[in-house]
Amino acid sequence: MKFHLPPPAALTQELIEADLDRQTLVDHIMRGLQEDLAEGEVDVTSVATIAPDARAEAVLAAREDGIVAGLGVAALVFHIVMGDDVEITDRLPDGTRVSAGDVVMRVAGLTRGLLTAERTALNFASHLSGVATATSHWVAALEGTRARVLDTRKTLPGWRALQKYAVRCGGGVNHRFSLADRAMVKDNHVIAAGGVVPAFEAVRAKYPDLRVEVEVTDLDQLRELLEVGCTEILLDNMATGTMAEAVRITDGRATLEASGGLTLERAREVAQTGVDFISVGALTHSVKVFDIGMDLQDRRQDR
Repeated sequence: MKFHLPPPAALTQELIEADLDRQTLVDHIMRGLQEDLAEGEVDVTSVATIAPDARAEAVLAAREDGIVAGLGVAALVFHIVMGDDVEITDRLPDGTRVSAGDVVMRVAGLTRGLLTAERTALNFASHLSGVATATSHWVAALEGTRARVLDTRKTLPGWRALQKYAVRCGGGVNHRFSLADRAMVKDNHVIAAGGVVPAFEAVRAKYPDLRVEVEVTDLDQLRELLEVGCTEILLDNMATGTMAEAVRITDGRATLEASGGLTLERAREVAQTGVDFISVGALTHSVKVFDIGMDLQDRRQDR
């Protein structure tokens, strides 16, 4: 099957402005399509059952309440499969809150193309909308506190940029994207370096202009780091009362991130200790997909 590259400039520019690399995204979509169309073969069911010139409109609609994300990516899938023949209308902006039954996008063109692109487009939109919706639940739980929800590097291989984009669509904040853009001193680094202070100072000496965050497991480590000027500290697996004491001890000298086995039910309790951030790996590593369905309509029917 022939794919249509490069995709439309306006759509790719929209995604670039969302901090998504154009070529990386196109390559990701192509891998998804190639999983469905092994070695460029065709959708045998659609070829057998649908006339080559048949046309239709497909309506993509939410089947539950939540936040949509990845609709621009889904639109790009249809363009890559169908080229200039596709017509996309009524696409909601990513980050829009929807209710069950809301139309999120309409796609019209050759019926075979619509059905060939359907699953890949829905895989992107459903997963990313699931990340955005999950994030929005944490944002709601933290409302009225100073804390903001952070993602982590616990992302699906190859999906990091998209998953972190979806976190932003849901109202969350991105932590580091890679091992190089910020130093994160964790327990194994502390053991290897001989303590939190030696580890922190080693990073600061090697990379003086880089942000450095250090993980602590008790208040003694926290005090040690504050004394040497560490301004970003992660509180790992601490009880709520201990976190509240950490906030008191810190007294604004560093930003504090709560992490480790946190649940949505406990989110507000933790936020009310006064921490600045709550990091949640589950936003990306075990999120429930958001239910979006696609149904064909006869283009001759009224909307």
